Amino acid sequence: MKNLWNDKETRRFRNDPLALRVYTSRLLGREPDLVLHGGGNTSVKTTITNIFGDPEEVLYVKGSGWDLATIEATGFAPVKLDALKRMAQLKNLTDEEMVKAQRAAMTDPNAPTPSVEAILHAIIPFKFVDHTHADAVVTITNTPHGEKRIRAIYSDRVIIVPYVMPGFILAKTIYEMTKNIHWQKYEGMILLHHGIFTFHDHAKVSYERMINLVSRAENYLKKSVKGVPHKIPVGKVRNFYAKIVPDNLIELTRLRRAVSKIKGTAVLAKLMIEPEHIHFSNLPNVNTIATRGPLTPDHVIRTKRLAMIVDKNFASDVEQFVQAYRKYFKRHSNGQLTSLDPAPRWAVWKGKGLISFGSSIKDIKIVGDIVDHTIRAIQWAERLGGWRALPEKEIFAVEYWTLEQAKLKKGGKAPTLQGKVALVTGAASGIGRACVEALHREGAVVIGLDINKKVVEFKQDGIVGIVCDVTRGSEIKKAIETTVRHFGGIDILVSNAGTFPASEDIADMKPETWQKSLDINLTSHQLLLKENIPYLSFGIDPAVVIIGSKNVPAPGPGVAAYSVAKA
Repeated sequence: MKNLWNDKETRRFRNDPLALRVYTSRLLGREPDLVLHGGGNTSVKTTITNIFGDPEEVLYVKGSGWDLATIEATGFAPVKLDALKRMAQLKNLTDEEMVKAQRAAMTDPNAPTPSVEAILHAIIPFKFVDHTHADAVVTITNTPHGEKRIRAIYSDRVIIVPYVMPGFILAKTIYEMTKNIHWQKYEGMILLHHGIFTFHDHAKVSYERMINLVSRAENYLKKSVKGVPHKIPVGKVRNFYAKIVPDNLIELTRLRRAVSKIKGTAVLAKLMIEPEHIHFSNLPNVNTIATRGPLTPDHVIRTKRLAMIVDKNFASDVEQFVQAYRKYFKRHSNGQLTSLDPAPRWAVWKGKGLISFGSSIKDIKIVGDIVDHTIRAIQWAERLGGWRALPEKEIFAVEYWTLEQAKLKKGGKAPTLQGKVALVTGAASGIGRACVEALHREGAVVIGLDINKKVVEFKQDGIVGIVCDVTRGSEIKKAIETTVRHFGGIDILVSNAGTFPASEDIADMKPETWQKSLDINLTSHQLLLKENIPYLSFGIDPAVVIIGSKNVPAPGPGVAAYSVAKA
């Protein structure tokens, strides 16, 4: 675990504890082995002057929905410290009551909702508190004798807390555990199956304690685990393209359609075929190790509890996953909950790789990142005696936690075409570009093809430009296969590419003028349809749009080559 602290960078924050808190939070957030996509939280205790001119102690704690990697000062919620400490002394407090009480104690009502761990941050008697879900630490706790291993690694340097549901219950548990301890004796706190806390009155010390304690866990794994890479290679993409034949891509579109049907809305499906994905999908015991639970409970919101195992019969595999999820819900529901959709969020395609499912590019990226860290942790844990996630009852409690459900409901109504994949030719300019932008505004992922290299200049997330000569079937085929590998299928085809030749009377027309117009304005559309139809056949409400021309009903003089081809 690399220490990223820079004394020169922090000099300007000496008299601004919140700015320093932002700086160190971003250092933690930049390391995906510590936190992923909104995970973890940090805080700083300081004194402000209220509107009456009186000094008041507040806790600035990460607000819900913010990511440590990009957090700003406005991402921290200021909460009266005394109120939070008093909450820890209450005998009972429901999640809803806790959220209300914390918001009522905020000094800025426009700030984000405080983290559910705010009370816990408040009772830790140090100015700076850091909390991450470090892969190495959580992995070790997800093994037989995990607590014993943690004690061997850290001796008496950390407080060890058995798994407890996050929020008030966790804060209350730790409050009772630590009433009579001397916090100064400890460098951190390990929450089994959950994560790690470090703390100190100096931001640098708290940050460096996190780096050092996590590094000890990583070093333990390096010495104890053989045959599993310590870190998944980043940016080293090996070309497995040749192994993913078109027949497999057709199967991927079928699987995506089946998952979309179960979810009740279109989803994207990203085929993950880097070396580590291929390796994991070929493990002889992958059926069991991929279906024991997530790395940490908070991942269940993104990935569900289990992966779907895909072998030969897609329809049966999907149905089996759905039935298992419904039984899981029935086992743990109190009769007052409404089941979430039972669709999988990731799958192991045996022998071929992994698949991440999501309604947007952001969703499939988040799921993919979590899966990358999870499969590595699983393999580590297997070498340490076996992968043992939390019991499903505990995972269910987080998946159906009212506070987590509230986060999911904040997204609002989805765009009309969210989860759909559109392919547009002639996308670099004119009508094609306008189609790309219109489809993207409605939520579709759009792949734009054009022989003009400007097509790659789209900057919006969710638009991908590919240089392609649509008169060449091989280039069309390659572009389509790239699209399907990354997004799982094609639902909308806008066949638009065209050329408008210089005016020539029929009697004087050069042969190449006629042939070029036919090749681009007619034959290229036939080639495009030929290569797309096998994938469109398994699309979500598939549609084809062919862009015509006013020259068909009203041709002008000298444009026979164009008008005939367009007609």
